[in-house]
Amino acid sequence: MNTAIPRVQAIYRYPVKGLSPERMARVTLSPGATLPADRLYAIENGPSGFDPAAPQYFPKQRFLMLMRNERLAALDTHFADATHTLTVRLNGKEAARGDLRTAEGRAAIESFFAQYSADELRGPPKVLHGEGHSFSDVAAKVVSIINLGSVAAVENAVGAPVDPLRFRGNLLVEGWPAWAEFDLLGKTIAIGDARLKVVKRIVRCAATNVEPRTGIRDMEIPKTLMQAFGHMDCGIYAEVIEGGMVAPGDAVTEMQEQLF
Repeated sequence: MNTAIPRVQAIYRYPVKGLSPERMARVTLSPGATLPADRLYAIENGPSGFDPAAPQYFPKQRFLMLMRNERLAALDTHFADATHTLTVRLNGKEAARGDLRTAEGRAAIESFFAQYSADELRGPPKVLHGEGHSFSDVAAKVVSIINLGSVAAVENAVGAPVDPLRFRGNLLVEGWPAWAEFDLLGKTIAIGDARLKVVKRIVRCAATNVEPRTGIRDMEIPKTLMQAFGHMDCGIYAEVIEGGMVAPGDAVTEMQEQLF
């Protein structure tokens, strides 16, 4: 019997869709919002119809993303909150830098991707941003939670180590048995000072086949999930219903009374 208390093992955000994860020491969640600066920017792959003045959800195929553009994983990127400066490093050397709030800064980043992703582009790459918008894979503003017990089950099925970062989650949780997260659908959980309602299982796509540090497409995660477990899901989406601070080590517990 597993008696471990589920706890947050790590917190990650992804300031630019498809680019590097950034580990966070702590985060303050707000009701109805994603992690601060999560998927705050995206790089348009050909004209998408996105209107910054009236931002709306668009499918990820409109942007550079790992499902189709695995070479993105070979980049080491860093986003500075104070200046909105994105630094891109390739092979250990700085390749581009720009303040994404300025036309000049965006042009510097766009110029890099025009060359780096040239054969994968359907038009000029363009840095996109909309006030209050998140370029998530789903329309709702959610936090993605990955159960490390489920990742371990995938490892056993694959027969090789599986980096949890393949799943590009916000909160990595240890202490749950494999697939226990699915039992929380529709329920409210407490994490640190925050309360979240679990709303959806996460269906995995071919982005998980890409090794997150080298950009090599070396596994078949969705196919393995279907063959071994009868589904292609790993992780859950949750909506923040009460805000608060969350940090690694915080317990993750199911609330006995639902919040309305």
